[in-house]
Amino acid sequence: MQLADFLILGAVLFGLSLAGIFLNRKNVIILLMAIELMLLAVNMNFIAFSYFLGDTAGQVFVFFILTVAAAEAAIGLAILVVVFRNRRTINVDDLDSMKG
Repeated sequence: MQLADFLILGAVLFGLSLAGIFLNRKNVIILLMAIELMLLAVNMNFIAFSYFLGDTAGQVFVFFILTVAAAEAAIGLAILVVVFRNRRTINVDDLDSMKG
């Protein structure tokens, strides 16, 4: 397989995640999944360039991105659980106002 094949697959995954963000603005869980898919598409490009250039720096970046993505998912879902307990909804349109 060539480098272009991996880059095209990464671009398709990135485009699907952008479409998921812009088309679905109602469910917070779908938005979080689209953000994770976007990060995985970027990781695929880092790994492809790292492999084809013979440098391990891309793989190190992927390790840090995966760490941040795991923390983002855990914190995002924890916040979502707290919001759902208080408001009984995870609809984005209903979450636009905050109580202080």
